[in-house]
Amino acid sequence: MAVHLAIDLGASSGRAVVGWLENGEIVTEEIHRFTNDPVTVGDTMYWDVLRLFHEIKQSLIKAKAYPELASIGIDTWGVDFGLIGADGRLLENPIHYRDKRTNGMAEKCADDVSPEELYKLTGIQIMDINTVFQLRSLVDSRPQLLDRTARIMMMPDLLSYFLSDRVYTELSMASTTQMLDAVTNQWSADVLDKMNIPPRLLPVVVMPGTVVGELRAELCEELGIKPIKVVAVCGHDTQCAMAAAAPDTGEDFAFLSCGTWCLLGTQLDKPILSDQSMLLSFTNEKGYGGKTSFLKNLTGLWLIQESRRFWNRNGRDYSYADMEALAREATSQYIIDTDDPSLAAPGDIPNRISLICQRSGVGKPRDDGAIIRCIYDSLAMKFAKTIKELETCTEKTFDKLYIVGGGTKDSLLCELTEKYSGKQVVKGPSEATALGNLKIQINAVKESEHDA
Repeated sequence: MAVHLAIDLGASSGRAVVGWLENGEIVTEEIHRFTNDPVTVGDTMYWDVLRLFHEIKQSLIKAKAYPELASIGIDTWGVDFGLIGADGRLLENPIHYRDKRTNGMAEKCADDVSPEELYKLTGIQIMDINTVFQLRSLVDSRPQLLDRTARIMMMPDLLSYFLSDRVYTELSMASTTQMLDAVTNQWSADVLDKMNIPPRLLPVVVMPGTVVGELRAELCEELGIKPIKVVAVCGHDTQCAMAAAAPDTGEDFAFLSCGTWCLLGTQLDKPILSDQSMLLSFTNEKGYGGKTSFLKNLTGLWLIQESRRFWNRNGRDYSYADMEALAREATSQYIIDTDDPSLAAPGDIPNRISLICQRSGVGKPRDDGAIIRCIYDSLAMKFAKTIKELETCTEKTFDKLYIVGGGTKDSLLCELTEKYSGKQVVKGPSEATALGNLKIQINAVKESEHDA
């Protein structure tokens, strides 16, 4: 019985899950969990990629308990990348999408390629954090670094490279860069030319479900494990979740992948590149099985997570259960825009929310519970508004909203979303991303063995 190892890295934590088929169903066991803590050095925020790779190696060691281990696949958040030099080595730690280097980059680049043209070419929501703007910031401020770069590798592909030495970009991750042509699924020569990004930096694009290689011999010797296949699953965690969570009834459906970020949308056979979808900031991400996820990126549980971090650093040691209890006791009276730019950076989120409330004229939330309730109400209202926009763009009506990810554990958020949207909320698996990762691996290994 073949066993597969899913490495699922979110923006705040990571997990390793093994899975196998049993009576036609995927059985899973979590074998390792760890935090994903960015590190600020000077004025730059980095991902601690070496620590993450260490945790992946610990996961492989723990997976030795499963002698039939056959493959490994890695998914992460979108847009971020590492730089590989001509000697095959990482040039510096990948920089976090919340780093300030891209502040205002979309507006700055509008003279080179208009937002309308960029959207028509790529189908991707215009956001300062997108890879295209991160790279443009390097073109403008650190060209000598790009001169030393042989390839850029998106985060899951970079970690797979550490495992296998294979250089590629998986399709779903490529689509988050805003450099992929929405129709051809290849790098857009127009975008690269207008943004002054050298095409030589970008690896070949591979389809999700491709067996890209095996673990390096040196790594197998170091860890005392046998070679196993490395599979390019949907590198973007949202698309892994969709591979597992999409209902098999054939019905049109709306989904909400709810974590640090919330992604709300539906699955389509082809992208929507209309003026209306651009105006409403919808994006077209490539997914598994040739599908397009038409969705909107929304600030999500980041507001809860960062508020908790701030309070805990200042002596108020709340658990997430404590925070939900405080919110239930509070009066619902504050609604803010959860995508307010002031809420994007780490730090004192509670005080920033208070300032937004005061500026809007509704007054200052009187305590922590009121702040937390404000976050919950505001997120649920944002979801309800986005569903209406989704229905407008697709000319479809959705009766149900399928929620997957960590947000399924947050009963108050689910209740408020159902209340404000008028849609039936159906909870999917909280670990949908890992489940989808495993599903793609199982299919990929089966197909590779059949072809052999």
